[in-house]
Amino acid sequence: MNQSKIIRTICYFTDNPTAQTHNKIQAIAGKLEDLGYQIQTKRVCTTLEHASTLSIFDPKDVSHTSVGAVGMDALPEFMPEFLGPSNISFNIDLSNAQISAEHTDVLFNIIRDNPSKTFNFTYTFNNAPSSPYFPSAVYVQNGFAIGLQPTNLAVGCDNIEDWLANVEQCWYEINQAFSADPEYLGIDSSIAPIGGGDSSFVHFINRISPSFSATTTTDIYTRITKFIKTKNPKPVGLCGLMLPCLEDDALTVEYENGNFTIERNIYLSLHSGLGIDTYPIGTDENPNRVVEILTLIQALSNKYSKLYNSTVVVAQNILKFACKISLY
Repeated sequence: MNQSKIIRTICYFTDNPTAQTHNKIQAIAGKLEDLGYQIQTKRVCTTLEHASTLSIFDPKDVSHTSVGAVGMDALPEFMPEFLGPSNISFNIDLSNAQISAEHTDVLFNIIRDNPSKTFNFTYTFNNAPSSPYFPSAVYVQNGFAIGLQPTNLAVGCDNIEDWLANVEQCWYEINQAFSADPEYLGIDSSIAPIGGGDSSFVHFINRISPSFSATTTTDIYTRITKFIKTKNPKPVGLCGLMLPCLEDDALTVEYENGNFTIERNIYLSLHSGLGIDTYPIGTDENPNRVVEILTLIQALSNKYSKLYNSTVVVAQNILKFACKISLY
């Protein structure tokens, strides 16, 4: 078995980005590497007021930065910097907005001016703060959060239970390593796949089940989501199951075969607690259709977040479109 312990991201949240922030991330990474983890990315999230300060970080080391939620009134001044060479991410909170073409224009302007930056932008609804996953990350307090790439822990597993047991073991190992650190915010236990083979969540699903399509009318995704929300020893952030159409290679194949329509994606988002993640959109898509989808996601998010407001389960619906020409 070639099972790998992989940290997708270490994210440090700060209201004052400095060189000391970089040193702290390096120390966290070193501790995890000593435990046998591979580190994919190191990230910093702050607020819009400190956007210019993020340039102090070498992108070869701190590869992703974020300013969290940006209001519509602040966009005209911020967008030139966002569309430039930096790797800054941001999101727009639409939880209570009257969604209109003004909001979708943001997406279509990014597609027109720098389509690769669609991966750095998302609309959020009832978003959870302090997630280390971008672009949904939002700063609320100083400290650091950790997110894994847990799909690689499924190597050699013939069922969901064995895989999740491996994931839980890593959570407890990480939590034990940092539990005494006052800046440790916790673990975002989201299942966040990227790539193909052992890194793909749908690859694993297809290996242990008749087909991805067959699983969509079973309880497999609700079981996984329940586990990652209730068994995480120190949860922070989204803690949901991501189905990123353009990042999980096997899911991309399912999409191309007609097995992952937008309707199915929204349906499965109700299983997983998250929403639409890197779903392809054509450059000639009607903006009114995007308004309709955003409005539906808003309604579902508000409905289920109110329903579960008294418990630890909250619907966090994220909508992140990625431009991919010719698929629509």
